[in-house]
Amino acid sequence: MLIVNEIIEKLKDILSKDGKLGKIFDKDVAKALDLSQVNFATMKNRGKIPYSNILDFCAKKKISINWLLYNQNPGSLVDSTDKYWIRYYPEVNVSAGGGAYESDDSYESMEVPPYFMNMLGGKENLKNIDAINVVGDSMEPTLNSDNIIFIDKTRTDLNRDGIYAFTTTHGLFVKRMQRRVDGKLDVISDNKDYPTQILDKDEIFVVGKVISSFGMIY
Repeated sequence: MLIVNEIIEKLKDILSKDGKLGKIFDKDVAKALDLSQVNFATMKNRGKIPYSNILDFCAKKKISINWLLYNQNPGSLVDSTDKYWIRYYPEVNVSAGGGAYESDDSYESMEVPPYFMNMLGGKENLKNIDAINVVGDSMEPTLNSDNIIFIDKTRTDLNRDGIYAFTTTHGLFVKRMQRRVDGKLDVISDNKDYPTQILDKDEIFVVGKVISSFGMIY
């Protein structure tokens, strides 16, 4: 289980080794992660991990995300001659309860370690996978704001229940979908503070099924 305070202490150790800041405080970690002190404090209190910000931090510092989050030696996970990549859209946010969506076609290459491969359907399936960010709290505790989710764009059959990313005239969303006996769809938020919606199939375009996020499979 990932513990926010342990990750923050590791980040402080990394920043302290730069030798520029002296004693490292939470505000220094927030700045390094490009977060406001208020947002950082809220995430810390709620035990949420800002994955996308940490990924950016690790890329800048050339630090293994596997070591930072899981204490795993990257050399034991990735064969230098056998690396795999998927498309990651850092500027695309899928709404899990409120908020706007602004489309962006630019993407970065995200390296996938071998131990994560089976979760994504094997290396032959990587071309079908996109990674995007979650914003909002309507899918808590299953998905938290700032999680990165992995979407299989070939799995769009809503006859099978699951968590899907989809678009409507109002933007891009991620919800749990269940088919009703009348052919319509129950659009369900795992956070019970949000009501279930009922939509016709022709009201949505399914981007794909959410098959994984950090440490979770659906």
